[in-house]
Amino acid sequence: MSQNIILTHQEIEHKIKRIAYQIYETFVDEEEIVIAGIATNGFIFAQKIATALQEIATLKIALCEVNVNKIHPEAPIQTSLSKEEYANKGLIVVDDVLNSGTTLIYAVRHFLDVPLTKFKTAVLVDRNHKKYPVKADFKGISLSTSLLEHVRVVFDDNGQNSAYLS
Repeated sequence: MSQNIILTHQEIEHKIKRIAYQIYETFVDEEEIVIAGIATNGFIFAQKIATALQEIATLKIALCEVNVNKIHPEAPIQTSLSKEEYANKGLIVVDDVLNSGTTLIYAVRHFLDVPLTKFKTAVLVDRNHKKYPVKADFKGISLSTSLLEHVRVVFDDNGQNSAYLS
């Protein structure tokens, strides 16, 4: 099966920076925000957004790792922060690829149990195959694909990130 690069390392870096600016513009009135990344790649993407955001903003940023069982998304979700740590703050749920919306909507549902000042979502690649009414407020790229195609985002240990369509 052939793989086509849809985002190079440099393009991903540009997308991260742009999303960081969009988040800053949206949350400019907040003192502290929580960036909650869905494990594994979503959390890596969230860390990269947080780093870019710290370069341009004085916001206090808390990172939260969100573990969603992708086979049984209705199973209890585990987060690295307690509800008290993200209550009454602005929150962004981050994932690498938005495909059917299942993972993202269950993650969003989890955070609705506590009051938040503002709640947004961010993804690197939005595939436009949603079966749930969920959208990405911030997205790197919107890509129309067939259901048979697969998008894979690679966050390399050497810092060479890329996204492939196969």
